[in-house]
Amino acid sequence: MTAELPRKSGQTPQVGREPAHAPTIGPIDLQRHGADPLHLQIERAFRENIVTGAWPAQTRLPREPELAATLGVNRGTLRRALSALVAAGLLVAVRGRGTFVSSAAMEPSIAQRFRSLSEDFTAQGFTFHTQVRSSAMGPLPLPVQTLLGVPAGAPGLRLERVFVGDAGPLAFLVNYVRADGCPGIAEVDFTRQSLFGTLEHRYQLPIVRGRRTFSAQRASLEVAEALHVAAGDPVLYLEQVSYAAGGRAVEYSDVWIDSSRVTITSMLQRDPP
Repeated sequence: MTAELPRKSGQTPQVGREPAHAPTIGPIDLQRHGADPLHLQIERAFRENIVTGAWPAQTRLPREPELAATLGVNRGTLRRALSALVAAGLLVAVRGRGTFVSSAAMEPSIAQRFRSLSEDFTAQGFTFHTQVRSSAMGPLPLPVQTLLGVPAGAPGLRLERVFVGDAGPLAFLVNYVRADGCPGIAEVDFTRQSLFGTLEHRYQLPIVRGRRTFSAQRASLEVAEALHVAAGDPVLYLEQVSYAAGGRAVEYSDVWIDSSRVTITSMLQRDPP
């Protein structure tokens, strides 16, 4: 992922602004008799070009007949791939003008769905890996004890991670998990396992709801070092408490997001008067 600038949801090419020329569509190794249908293979190939920055924002795709002929598929197959990318917010179709790359910036929807950041990245098909900076048991900080409702001095896991994409660090996370009900959690390899997945599948603690607070902060020295930004640069801060079935708080996290690479989109619906 090489995009540096976030976009506004639903952004379309600006009127009067000359869009980028149509990209050269190279050969795609379509498996005509493979397990995945052709439209899914095309969608996957186009998505990679967008999220890696090979097709920058505002790039206009070739017209459908030309694109279908180049790929050697019918227009119905091509339209299914394009429609999926439009629905994902990576392409935008402008009537009378064509189909454009809207942005390669990631827009996780964690503002309105209670999915973890890693789950949302994965669901949207973005490539990233996890660096675990530390994972150890110890007494939970007093404010975290209060938020999780555990006794004073209660032990818990402190997990420190960085999610890294192709363009560099995306998010710095510090999670605290109460120890009761999670024996051996410090031994879990969180470079390969997600935290929510571990809680839900290994420890049978389904996460059913959460509370999130968003704010802007200036990067501390620790955050700046983790995200490869300058100390004092603006970052998006997310504070979260996660609750399992029955209302028991099981996890608290501090998350700092490099908002030059990742934006948070919230889709809202207004109730009728």
